[in-house]
Amino acid sequence: MATLTVPPVPPSPRDDALQLYRAFKGLGCDTSAVINLLAHRDATQRAYIQQEYKTMYSEELSKRLASELSGKLESAVLMWLKDPAGRDASIIRKSLVEIRSLEGATEVICSRTPSQLQYLKQVYHSLFGVYLEHDIQANTSPGSDHQKLLLAYISTPRPEGPEVNREIAQKDAKVLYKAGEKKLGTDEKSFIHIFSERSAAHLAAVSAYYHDMYGHSLKKAIKNETSGLFELALLTIVQCAIHPGKYFAKVLHKAMKGLGTDDSTLIRVIVTRTEVDMQYIKAEYSKKHKKTLNDAVHSETSGHYRAFLLSLLGPNI
Repeated sequence: MATLTVPPVPPSPRDDALQLYRAFKGLGCDTSAVINLLAHRDATQRAYIQQEYKTMYSEELSKRLASELSGKLESAVLMWLKDPAGRDASIIRKSLVEIRSLEGATEVICSRTPSQLQYLKQVYHSLFGVYLEHDIQANTSPGSDHQKLLLAYISTPRPEGPEVNREIAQKDAKVLYKAGEKKLGTDEKSFIHIFSERSAAHLAAVSAYYHDMYGHSLKKAIKNETSGLFELALLTIVQCAIHPGKYFAKVLHKAMKGLGTDDSTLIRVIVTRTEVDMQYIKAEYSKKHKKTLNDAVHSETSGHYRAFLLSLLGPNI
């Protein structure tokens, strides 16, 4: 469930474009007005506002926002402005090609559904003129298990329904045990094959069988048997198959734990999950950490940046 709140009778995109233009006019930008408007419009409404703004004022809204805002607030608002697939494509491109820190790309790819990934690949090519497969190949360690898994994961069709063949799920649990904990070293090929070809519902069943048969979780086995980005990819796939809310609550907690805040992760997760399952993420966060996600974000951020993220997170319940 989403946490986004929109007005019961939203103003027309034309009115919204006019309000934004007024907020930009004069000395300094009325940042609060910009936040209060954009943080309460869904993806379709935001797309219409951008079209109207360009028609009325002959400039891209994103360019105007980039010149009026700065720092973390600018990053968050510009990411929010994009449509979900375009946003995912931009996050992956930046992670792979610009900053060469592959966690963001790995998280996005391994937490999306097969149909989302198919559409994402089309959008990626139309935005950047290059195939996603090419960018993965060129910017990850050549021949690494991480690279092989990402390439398999974005190109293999997987069912998305709730159906599970119990027999095959049990068999897969045994195969993974033999490929990992039962032997010296790890047969990564088996992990790549099962994790890239099986549906989310099937992997959740495999995980349950693994626990029943071997007394501990598949997640623990992955942590013992693999490392680095390959481990991150496998853990993201299996945890998002079982409970995405729990997974992203953990990612957010890690981003705010200890000294300093990993703002790029904080922005990425809040912005990409607000219209998807942020209610579940908030519930899991409170359950695990005995404080609300809103309170955690409030204590780690400040100013308009804080106001924007809290607007996306909705009421502090």
